[in-house]
Amino acid sequence: MIEIVPTKHAPAERVAPESLLRQAALFRENPLVTLMDSVTDLVMILNDARQLVYANRNLLSLLEMQDAREIVGMRPGELFSCENACLEPGGCGTASQCRNCGAVKVIMCALDDERAVDECRITQRRGDAILAYDLKVVGSPVMIGDERYVTFAITDVSHEKRRRALERIFFHDILNTAGGLRNLARMVLDEVPVTLKDETLLLHKFSSELVEEILAQRVLLAAESDELSVEVQKVSCNDLLCTVRDLYASHEVAEGKRLVLNDPFDVTLSTDPTLLKRVLANLVKNALEATPRGGTICLGCTVQDDHVVFSVHNPGVIAEGVRQSIFQRSFSTKGAGRGLGTYSIRLLTTNYLKGQASFTTDEQDGTCFRVRLPLNISQQAAA
Repeated sequence: MIEIVPTKHAPAERVAPESLLRQAALFRENPLVTLMDSVTDLVMILNDARQLVYANRNLLSLLEMQDAREIVGMRPGELFSCENACLEPGGCGTASQCRNCGAVKVIMCALDDERAVDECRITQRRGDAILAYDLKVVGSPVMIGDERYVTFAITDVSHEKRRRALERIFFHDILNTAGGLRNLARMVLDEVPVTLKDETLLLHKFSSELVEEILAQRVLLAAESDELSVEVQKVSCNDLLCTVRDLYASHEVAEGKRLVLNDPFDVTLSTDPTLLKRVLANLVKNALEATPRGGTICLGCTVQDDHVVFSVHNPGVIAEGVRQSIFQRSFSTKGAGRGLGTYSIRLLTTNYLKGQASFTTDEQDGTCFRVRLPLNISQQAAA
């Protein structure tokens, strides 16, 4: 190490220039280089002073460079012009603002022989302009001889962050609008003349369905991004099935079809009733869409050991060629832009309700989708 420099966070010292060049030379012919050049992330190797000694091809391409000689010795914040990298003489990682930096955290963890993953927000100054980036960073320890290094991988997730923020704003605003329309229709039901009663009921019905569809889409997106919370409550299985049946009894897809409950078998279930209702509603809607006019869809539930099995049966048959893909994302037999119904059933059931979704189908017995859930989700999660 050379000149000692004061710091307000991570060590500021850097290695001597001749040592830095020797370290960089270690990776020119290293087999590790070929592997890192093949990945799509931005990858660099840092020495124990957090200085760059190698940059993969994607990083060099981003920087419009042919090789890393111009950037050897720089730290990540200096390389990407982080506004905090120039606040202290020691550079990147030495300012008090760096204490909450995800990049510094994962690098320091890797230097302590521990792989780490975090998020890093960089504010970059370009002249008078400010650019903000949201990055996912991963640091992993590497030993070359008796020297410690860090492989530091960067993925730009700025577009994902922006998309999620816009989605939250969108759902908030559109639910306010659709909910307001539904509430207005409910308020005027008792005030409109008899001649407009049927039209007002339809308005209330369609606005309620609109709210339900928006809520279902919001739940799916939250589930996919692992942002969905589970709220466990006690719920009557029979009451829940009745609610779902009544919800779709007057739906347009149920026209000319019968929705019936099998012999009532009530049991109390500890689970998230909102998510379970979404799952059962999707099962019922899919069954209705697969059933011709005059057909019957049967809903039921049974207890098996310490689990409840919900079932939705329709007389149709799933074609042999599509059975293996039925739960895959975006797969659909209904045309482009469809295919999230059965996928969301499996996603919510498996990841959040801690159960299993399955189906059977044949010419003799028709198609039956089943959702098997623990009687108490909290006990299942603890186990």
